[in-house]
Amino acid sequence: MSKLSSDTLWELAAAEVQSRESGGGEEDGGETVNERSVFLMGSKAGGKTSILLRCLDRDESSKPTLALEYTFGRRARGHNTLKDIAHLWELGGGTSLSDLVQIPITPLSIRSLSVILVLDLSKPNDLWGTMEKLLQATQAQVEKVASQARQAERAKPGGKQQTVHSATRILPKDYPDRELISPFPVPLLIIGSKYDIFQEFDSDKKKVVSKTLRFIAHYYAASLLFTSIKSESLMSKTKSFFSHLAFGLDKGKTVSCDSTKPLIIPAGSDSFSQIGSPPVADVDISSLHAKNPKDLWKKVYERIFPQESTSEQRELKDPAKDPQYSEPQIDAMRAQKDQELEQYKRNAAKSWKGLELET
Repeated sequence: MSKLSSDTLWELAAAEVQSRESGGGEEDGGETVNERSVFLMGSKAGGKTSILLRCLDRDESSKPTLALEYTFGRRARGHNTLKDIAHLWELGGGTSLSDLVQIPITPLSIRSLSVILVLDLSKPNDLWGTMEKLLQATQAQVEKVASQARQAERAKPGGKQQTVHSATRILPKDYPDRELISPFPVPLLIIGSKYDIFQEFDSDKKKVVSKTLRFIAHYYAASLLFTSIKSESLMSKTKSFFSHLAFGLDKGKTVSCDSTKPLIIPAGSDSFSQIGSPPVADVDISSLHAKNPKDLWKKVYERIFPQESTSEQRELKDPAKDPQYSEPQIDAMRAQKDQELEQYKRNAAKSWKGLELET
């Protein structure tokens, strides 16, 4: 008897959903379609879209990302085989729209989720604040949905429970400094963009940025890569790291920790002993009153590169006020409506005052 005649369509559908939720993917002729999710975020106008398009071999001109955008990539593992799928989400606006992380990070997506953080090396004064806020927002959302997924599994009546993604990555026992680091809950790749501009910086400043990012990457058990869309060789390395996260391909064995060259450091290839102490030539470390090593690196970095005021970021919380999305005609009409609204508020306030006097 065929499987179709022995099982109802509902039973077959339930079995298919259960298979997908357990990471089985779609099967066709014994083959499995793997689906992964990659979430890109980072510095505003830092080159995220350009990097993504190059990694997908798409010959398109990049445009400013509007809030949160979705696309996908597909790759066949061989001739006449099914194509694996990568769901790709890109967050625009720098840190101003970090609340949107809740859309791509769900209990289902974290089963195969990776994060790419793109930091603009040409703007070191924005770097730490951007990195800190985006990683905090993303980590909080991952841990939240992981907790929700575990609670949902525990609430299922009987039956075999599915394996739910833990909010803590399990690293190999021989991972460097395993007891001293705080692994990001999902695989993380930190990309330093616009290296073509950064390489012209003063050597001491380059060393500070490079060492600091090495510390951050190692602290989160992340990979670190410097790149430029103007360099074919660097973009080739970037594509290898991207394809590793999106399709599970080999990312290569190249390692470069020299601060005078583009950094290429896969997760697990660095250590605190190799990175060394924070570059504090003119700073008394004891005077910084750091709470922990990460806080110490932050205070040293911000002494050398004072972070830009966040007042502009708060002002641009509303994308309608962001100049990169300007539309002259629409903006003029919006300004007129804003004026009318303010006039209405003033008239309404006068009316209420008049009522109070009469009573």
